[in-house]
Amino acid sequence: MPPGKYGMQEEWEKEGDQGIMMDFLLPTGIFLKFSVSRNDTIKSIKKMVWKNARKEALFEVLADPDAYVFTCINQTAEREELEEESRRISDVKPFMCVLRLVAREGDRVEKLTNTQISLLTGRGLHEFEAQKNHEVNEFRTKMRAFCEEKAHERHMLPWQRWMECCFPCELEPRCSGSAKSKNTKKIFINVKFEACDESFMLQQDPQDVPVALVRSALKKKATVFRSVRQEPEDYTLQVNGRWEFIYGQHPLCQFKYIFSCLRNGQNPYLTMVHYSTIHKYQEEQGSMCSQVCKSRSSSRPPPLPLKKQNTSSLWSINEPFYIHLLQGSRVNADEGMKLVVQAGLFHGSELLCKVVTSLEMAVSYEPLWDQRLEFDINVADLPRMSRLCFALYGFIEKAKKPRGTKKKNKKADCPLAWVNTMVFDYKDQLKTGEFLLSTWPSVPDDKGGLLNPMGTVEKNPNVDSAAGLLIRFPNIRPYPLYYPPLDKVLLLKKLCFREHGEICTCYIKICFLKEIMDNKNYTEFFEDEKELLWKLRAEVRNFYPESLSKLLLITKWSKREDVVQMVSLLRNWPDLPAIQALELLDYSFPDPAVRSFTIRCLRKLSDDEVLQYLIQLVHVLKYESYLDCDLTTFLLERALSNRRIGHFLFWHLKSEIHVASVSLRFSLILEAYCRGNIWHIKLLTKQNEALLKMKTLSDIVKTGSQKMTVDDLKLCIRQESYLETLSDLLSPLNPSIILTEICADKCRFMDSKMKPLWLMYKNPLAQGDMMGIIFKNGDDLRQDMLTLQMIQLMENLWKKEGLDLRMIPYGCLSTGNKMGLIEVVKNSDTIANIQRNSSNSAATAAFNKDALLNWLKSKNPENKLDQAIEEFTLSCAGYCVATYVLGIGDRHNDNIMIRETGQLFHIDFGHFLGNFKRKLGINRERVPFILTYDFVHVIQQGRTNNSEKFERFREYCERAYKILCRNGMLFVNLFAMMKAAGLPELTSFKDIQYLKDSLSLGKSEEEALKNFKVKFNEALRESWKTKVNWMMHSLAKDNRP
Repeated sequence: MPPGKYGMQEEWEKEGDQGIMMDFLLPTGIFLKFSVSRNDTIKSIKKMVWKNARKEALFEVLADPDAYVFTCINQTAEREELEEESRRISDVKPFMCVLRLVAREGDRVEKLTNTQISLLTGRGLHEFEAQKNHEVNEFRTKMRAFCEEKAHERHMLPWQRWMECCFPCELEPRCSGSAKSKNTKKIFINVKFEACDESFMLQQDPQDVPVALVRSALKKKATVFRSVRQEPEDYTLQVNGRWEFIYGQHPLCQFKYIFSCLRNGQNPYLTMVHYSTIHKYQEEQGSMCSQVCKSRSSSRPPPLPLKKQNTSSLWSINEPFYIHLLQGSRVNADEGMKLVVQAGLFHGSELLCKVVTSLEMAVSYEPLWDQRLEFDINVADLPRMSRLCFALYGFIEKAKKPRGTKKKNKKADCPLAWVNTMVFDYKDQLKTGEFLLSTWPSVPDDKGGLLNPMGTVEKNPNVDSAAGLLIRFPNIRPYPLYYPPLDKVLLLKKLCFREHGEICTCYIKICFLKEIMDNKNYTEFFEDEKELLWKLRAEVRNFYPESLSKLLLITKWSKREDVVQMVSLLRNWPDLPAIQALELLDYSFPDPAVRSFTIRCLRKLSDDEVLQYLIQLVHVLKYESYLDCDLTTFLLERALSNRRIGHFLFWHLKSEIHVASVSLRFSLILEAYCRGNIWHIKLLTKQNEALLKMKTLSDIVKTGSQKMTVDDLKLCIRQESYLETLSDLLSPLNPSIILTEICADKCRFMDSKMKPLWLMYKNPLAQGDMMGIIFKNGDDLRQDMLTLQMIQLMENLWKKEGLDLRMIPYGCLSTGNKMGLIEVVKNSDTIANIQRNSSNSAATAAFNKDALLNWLKSKNPENKLDQAIEEFTLSCAGYCVATYVLGIGDRHNDNIMIRETGQLFHIDFGHFLGNFKRKLGINRERVPFILTYDFVHVIQQGRTNNSEKFERFREYCERAYKILCRNGMLFVNLFAMMKAAGLPELTSFKDIQYLKDSLSLGKSEEEALKNFKVKFNEALRESWKTKVNWMMHSLAKDNRP
């Protein structure tokens, strides 16, 4: 008998505005039944209920509608209070068509906020409370107090400072040289006053600061309208049609919007906004936060007094550390195998003592070990961040080998699962008692050993399906044992370890130290070198502070004497440049004092730099062992003082919520951020709802029972519910841009496998102009996002050196599991299309060297052609260097594009770090980067003897490459931080070796440049192979009859 269908899931997934019969249960016991529209909001349905209830008995008993709230059973079979009454019933999706009206209980403002946060993060806040986890509860309490305090501080700021938080300036990188920008010609700027239709065209020096433009506008207004004199300091400038403001002491030409207008030959359009308008925004946003804080403070219970406990320092226990391995559960392995558990103690990547292995057990669903596992380390020597790592594996007994062969007749044929747990809890106490550890499945081709110290210390939340290990930490003493706090560690250093204070600093050893330190690429040390480094640690601090990571890696964290010395040394270690400090966020450096020092260094990062490295900073959160850590506090602090950082922090966290190992941590950080920025919830919710609608559209396009046409898609978007949800929102790609009105007639879906949606919006800045976004569902955009971040960073470094290579690091944002948005670059086409449209045959299209130049000529009249060729030359140089350094693979003429203005750019970065496509075991891409003769033909303006232009192009490439080499360690550090992301082509330091080689790390600038010249000549010499690849690609993709 087939299973029955229950619930309304299919009904809610239908499109259109059909009516649905719903049942309503009133608190008076009255039952109502009537039809509602799928697009009706909860608020409008409540009005209908009151209208219908007037005809029924006991109506006069009912109080005001606001005294009641609807409840329903949701799709996860939980009772849900529908506090957010602006939601449509089709978005609520009750499991059955029944709504129950109940009297409100508790604080409405608090409940409404909780509901909004739950809907936005996709995780009910009641789940946190249900865990009954002390660490979770304390973290929530502490972070809420911290974030609400930051919100209050923000609300009390003067209006100019408040603007810096909510509308931070968007600036171009400044050239590090003292020379002024080449922009000396005055520009025309259209300025209008708010609530006034009149506008003025003003002529201004692009090097002027914004207040000079404000002064000119006020002067012009006073002259035309004979108005009362007003102070320039009372005004700010807003970009028309955007939430972007021009203010502060930066030259006008440094603002991204004005820089873009200058570059494209357009006039900027700005509006003068009086401070009273800004103050109104500030009051409106601050009042929402105040309501929540006020309602919470009135209901907050007083803190419980702390109980005094008899405790002891763990450094007094000179006994071996051990645990009891009790039993396994839900173990699934082949019969005939033997089960073994391996256990290791780690501090970061360092194994503290020999790995311990359990007894062999026959396969069973619940294998019973009941065995003591003792480690070759004393309790007193356990570092604070000791991590206990387990691996469960099965093996088949091999036949005995003849005498004389090595004893390796047992083989770990089948790694089954792994799990990690901290030895100390979040309060520094040595753990005691039983713990059931839900394991994570091992991947058969895991690199390295069975143990996974880099993995999470969180238990697998899928407890019903995951194998479990039951262990017991012993009660070594009848009272709790704590790791000594920092002040006691430093005191012990003074009292106990004075004899180590004398450090040998003979000249020979100092010279040897210099030799070690000067070898920047040195990572492996011999024992005598380690010993010398440790003896000369004070000299390392004084003369080579940037080599802190080397000293930390050779520190013996299993010796408390060395730990005390290192922690003490860190107290007086000079701050490192933030870019160097990033390296210390790796999982190899888990000590709290080290991480605290690292965050101290990162505080010097500007907001723009925090934004530049935000993806990495979010991913290294996965290395943190406890919820409450300095990195979390740092990120929240910066996000709450700069809404742009807050916007992207939200989406980077939200896009990883589906990852079980970080779901809890990231959900809690999102909740904390929302508590500190109540107003932002509304804006983010609108974006989230739009993305959900896009996903629904995408699912219909991909999996519809009938083949969907573009016209069907347009018809779907024209429905009221879609038009409303997909319009009037801030772009997740750039929160300064308002996506005002979606143009259904211009929307379509693309032909590729995942059928991306191409959505077009009216541009409020230009009449008749459009801007577009691509919604992808089914592709992991994180690698594209990382690659584009690196291209953006390269462009910033080049611009700071006065080299503008006209790159197009278009917007790309992962917003969920294999889901995200890409910015549409207007007025552009692929090289493949340009070649195909200029040839009658796909086989010859790739070899038509005139196609690109002719296309540029058709788009640029004679007086603009030279500029277009210069744009092509600069951008081609930039992408040649960028794709070589990053090892971008799968380069064909369908993922290299060109704008009508001449800028060349690359798209689709599915392969990087030298992971080139292969076919039948043969490397299809045999050139370091793409530099074909049709590109050279454009650079040389169509003249074969124009070597001067080509040599200038070569110089651009070489200069760009040298700048990247000088910043090589920054790229290596950022890629190393992304190991935590789990990208298939970036999982270990081996994957980063390509980057070290391409940037010639450890070599002089002359050697690096010599190597690049060889690659440059190779790319040019072997370009015919690229053309053959392009021809094969064109033949495969050619759909012409």
